[in-house]
Amino acid sequence: MVTSIQSPSKISLEEFLLLPETKPASEYVDGEIYQKDMPQGKHSTLQSEFPSVINRVGKPQKLAFAFTELRCSFDRRSIVPDIAVFEWHRIPLNAKREIENRFETPPDWIIEILSPDQSSTRVINKILFCLKNKTKLGWLIDPEERLVIVFKPQQEPEIKENEDILPVLDVLSDLQLSADDLFGLLSFDRP
Repeated sequence: MVTSIQSPSKISLEEFLLLPETKPASEYVDGEIYQKDMPQGKHSTLQSEFPSVINRVGKPQKLAFAFTELRCSFDRRSIVPDIAVFEWHRIPLNAKREIENRFETPPDWIIEILSPDQSSTRVINKILFCLKNKTKLGWLIDPEERLVIVFKPQQEPEIKENEDILPVLDVLSDLQLSADDLFGLLSFDRP
């Protein structure tokens, strides 16, 4: 469940960005501040393991890079996707060709992982907001149901499960995995 942090009056995005970071992260939506849920086991595992899978394909060839808990501020909102994937040429760099700290554009691919008791409506709203702002792909991963809801601009959402192949960014076409492969990251078999 995402909690709204009460403030005496709505603040601007600029004022929000001057506030200290919170743990878990807070997001700014329509003048309101909402604190994300603290990740639990399945959420945390997927959030740490899946970006590594993406980056093993995307980083060596300079195609894309997956970030966890990266603040993205654009179109009067400041969100913190569980995983934000940027195509390589869209990663903001400074004059030294080092990565910038501030990302002021939407990710190319937003991935959200549903936690127990979390509002799927608020998460879907975040994904749809990104799609309206030129994000190419959105996933809502539900570890309990073992399914992924795939969102693409101007298309109906699709549910992927079991052996269904999951769509990825076009630049990551070498990354082929099924829903079962994704949820296999949760397996901790004992010897």
